Amino acid sequence: MFVASVVVSALLALATAFSGYGKLTGNPQVVEPLTTKLGVPGKLVPVLGTLLVAGAVGTAVGIWWAPIGIAATACFVLYFLGAVITHVRAKDWPGVGPTAGLMLLSAAALVLRLLSL
Repeated sequence: MFVASVVVSALLALATAFSGYGKLTGNPQVVEPLTTKLGVPGKLVPVLGTLLVAGAVGTAVGIWWAPIGIAATACFVLYFLGAVITHVRAKDWPGVGPTAGLMLLSAAALVLRLLSL
């Protein structure tokens, strides 16, 4: 189980780090859909990016220190649940799938990390 946990956690950490980086740097391809399609206030985009990068670091550290990994992946499940709800409320159906996929990846990382204790 530990090997599967490492692989899934690494994938989650990479995906969320890149997403957070895009938000923190103000990449128009990342920020514009958030503000126009989803109605996220522009001042919150860096906050979301910071949460993603912090969670990515926590997920990576959690490979070696389980409590941090468990906390980070549990928070990612909640983060992406909120993101799915935001996409659904905005009727952004193409955005629901990838966001739900990241939520499921977060849940898988959480379950695998718990099972590898």
